[in-house]
Amino acid sequence: MTTPTGRVVCDITISADGFSAGLDQTEERPFGDDGGDGSGAGLHAWMFDTPDENRAEIDRLNTAGAFIMGRNMFGPVRGAWDRRWNGWWGGDPPFHAPVFVLTHHAREPQPMDGGTTYHFVTDGIVAALNRARTAAGGSDVTVLGGATTINQYLAAGLIDELRLHIAPLTLGAGTRLFEGVPPLKLEQLAARAASRVTHVTYRVST
Repeated sequence: MTTPTGRVVCDITISADGFSAGLDQTEERPFGDDGGDGSGAGLHAWMFDTPDENRAEIDRLNTAGAFIMGRNMFGPVRGAWDRRWNGWWGGDPPFHAPVFVLTHHAREPQPMDGGTTYHFVTDGIVAALNRARTAAGGSDVTVLGGATTINQYLAAGLIDELRLHIAPLTLGAGTRLFEGVPPLKLEQLAARAASRVTHVTYRVST
């Protein structure tokens, strides 16, 4: 059996107190009580308000050979797929690679413009990772989120590199990174402060 050559990385924006979204998330307010209109504008101001200052980190976001995300990150639809939801990103998502969506409800793959195809995985995080590694063909696999999904991979010891973008605000409650994750050994690889974010990259040791 060939050993995978690509890393498994996660890339997520969190508040200074560790939350990736606030309480009471809805379709109209996907980031819930985030101190604003629920769109995550404060958390992600570094991407949309100061993109030139953070160009390297933005350009690195979608460079993996395959991606994994939880169903909550894919969209607000719960239970059976009772309506056709194809993600928050429109007809041409930014991934341009296979995306494996964790779900309890089977659905046929959904090809999109630009090379993105959503694959819906019902048999757990390890199965999703194995499929993503095969699809990536030796390139990195990125676990995009949300925090609940990343926490499952961290708890299982399946993440090699953790890329955090820490926004200068607090949410007080919500979906928190590291919730339920056992103690980790982290080696800091890089850190850079910008006006609306601090970027920190860690290697995760087992």
